Amino acid sequence: MLDALLKLAHVLSVLVWVGGMVFAHFFLRPAVAGLQPPDRLRLMHDVLGRFFNAVLVLSSVAVVSGIWMIGRVAKQTVQAGGSFAMPLSWTIMALLGLVMWAVFGYIRFALYRRLSGAVALADWSAAGGALAAIRQAVLFNMVLGLVIFVVIHLV
Repeated sequence: MLDALLKLAHVLSVLVWVGGMVFAHFFLRPAVAGLQPPDRLRLMHDVLGRFFNAVLVLSSVAVVSGIWMIGRVAKQTVQAGGSFAMPLSWTIMALLGLVMWAVFGYIRFALYRRLSGAVALADWSAAGGALAAIRQAVLFNMVLGLVIFVVIHLV
């Protein structure tokens, strides 16, 4: 039962995290492109703030549940007298997942902070630059997330 709950928490967290990046990049961003910069940047700041707060929790749930599941399998294998070797797909998922977590930390605590400061000062040029940097980092993370999905289903 615990294994199923850990896997459910892990998959749902990743689903919302990666799905939210896909939504923001391919649907929200193009939809607000026609707004004037102050309106567009305030809206994106507010939406991303809510999303990033949720992802802060969700990404942590994904990392902790992933590590916990690997640990449980390793412990059970060793207790049964075997030698634990992580499958290649798990290794790739774990490494890329940790990279995604680190990139998200940079987005949330550096780039979003820069966006917040620029929006607060109504410095729309700086806010636009910060939002562009966020978009590039989110695109990178989204690609990593999609690579993980491919790896776990094909390797």
